Amino acid sequence: MRIALTKTFDFEAAHWLPTFPEGHKCRRMHGHSFKIDVVVEGEVDPAKGFLMDFGDIKAAITPIQNRLDHYLLNEIEGLSNPTAEMLAKWIFDRLRPTLPLLSSVRVRETCTSEAHYRGE
Repeated sequence: MRIALTKTFDFEAAHWLPTFPEGHKCRRMHGHSFKIDVVVEGEVDPAKGFLMDFGDIKAAITPIQNRLDHYLLNEIEGLSNPTAEMLAKWIFDRLRPTLPLLSSVRVRETCTSEAHYRGE
């Protein structure tokens, strides 16, 4: 049986988007309560009855979450232009080595705005 699991985490952070036009509200520094969905996908081990332990996903996420929470994202290496799209890829690239079943990362800046990255 093939299944996808999603683990959600959140963090608070500020950013500004340097590629937006002067005067645009996103060009000014502002903050979000970000929600991140990490999706792993694969075949369920019939002997175990599960794909992977949610705790293993949490363990992979925690150092990334700690690096982002309550920071100015623009100051983090690799996030000088921290759009939702770039943040989704940045998180995906850092999770991939520890989560080989990783299939996607979704970044929600607000309850109506999100970016969903599935890898290259």
